[in-house]
Amino acid sequence: MAGRECYHCKQWVEEGEAHDCWTTTESALTQDLSEDLRDAWERLRDRAAAFGEQRIYASHNSIMFARKSCYFFVRPKKSFLEVCVFLGRTVKSPHVRRVDRASKSKVVHVIQVRHRDEVEAPITDWLQEAYEFCDGRTARARTTRQASRARPGHGSNGQASRRKSKTVKPRRRKSA
Repeated sequence: MAGRECYHCKQWVEEGEAHDCWTTTESALTQDLSEDLRDAWERLRDRAAAFGEQRIYASHNSIMFARKSCYFFVRPKKSFLEVCVFLGRTVKSPHVRRVDRASKSKVVHVIQVRHRDEVEAPITDWLQEAYEFCDGRTARARTTRQASRARPGHGSNGQASRRKSKTVKPRRRKSA
């Protein structure tokens, strides 16, 4: 029979058969987890779901938690859950394996969870902070933009500031 091997998932796909290895479900991603990791996953999901309204969905090899945008996601691995949390600041802790700048305002913190008992403070506190940061960031950005539109050199009452701005002339290079 004619067919092909999917370059991504290495599954054999018969000719004319529909194949979408990018679409997945939470249960498909967590079905092969050990009992300890499954307990940790369930506790992590329950804690995050209790924060409030959000979308929880599977995407490729991750389970995403999002409000307006993703505030953290989980990549189930064989021996641990890789939890990636987006915060507005950098956290220094032995729990955090790696920190990377995700955008101008977001810093991603990579945490490995191996047991249910690890899904407690400070990790749950960081998840809560990320949940709140995800929604509050838009309000802070709006006020920052409004403040930057104010005319420079003018006080709060609209009059020019009494301080004079000092102009700096560029240095001239001596020619050889």
